[in-house]
Amino acid sequence: MIAEQLISDILPPLTLKDTGHKALNWMEVFKVSHLPLINEDEYIALISDKDIYDNELTDSPLGSKKLSLISPYVTSNQHIFEIAEIVSRFKVTTIPVLTQNGKYMGTITLNNLAMKICDYTASQGPGGIIVLAVGPYDYSLTQIAQIVEGNDAKILNLYVKSVPNSQELNITLKINQTELSPIIQTFTRYDYNIKAVYTNDSSFNNLYNDRFEEFMKFLNI
Repeated sequence: MIAEQLISDILPPLTLKDTGHKALNWMEVFKVSHLPLINEDEYIALISDKDIYDNELTDSPLGSKKLSLISPYVTSNQHIFEIAEIVSRFKVTTIPVLTQNGKYMGTITLNNLAMKICDYTASQGPGGIIVLAVGPYDYSLTQIAQIVEGNDAKILNLYVKSVPNSQELNITLKINQTELSPIIQTFTRYDYNIKAVYTNDSSFNNLYNDRFEEFMKFLNI
């Protein structure tokens, strides 16, 4: 899924003639803290409610002062995972989409992005989750897949996340089985660090402490 497929069909951009009051009203209506500021089809910046208050623009046109604003954006063909990384880096609730020629196309909201990522990564059907902790040089997708498939199971989904201030990688596996004992035993024999297990199998419900963060914390928002 790419950026142009995620554009909101209801979120309007702001113009230089719009007042801060109008911007704040729109932010409240659409439940966002950032809106794109444009001049015709030229993207200028992403303005926040904080920018409006800090620059005392509540009753003034947004173009009445020279502002120092962030201007993050994505292009129309960028992948949804790239978009998520940019949203996370800038800590914004919307992200403008530009054409390859730099013209404003529309805006993606954080809520819509999160929902689409959940749809994109969700695996239907029952199963269990194993979280492995490995070093960057110990990560072998081939070996991990062989261990799972050697126990007559399949990986439905796999997600790799770097641990901040560490070289450790957390590898989250969605397996198509709830009985994970044989897979866990095999990972242990291969010296993998099992960080967490999530399954409907009651024998494992209390085996590991919950350390796996929710998906939205990946965005750091």
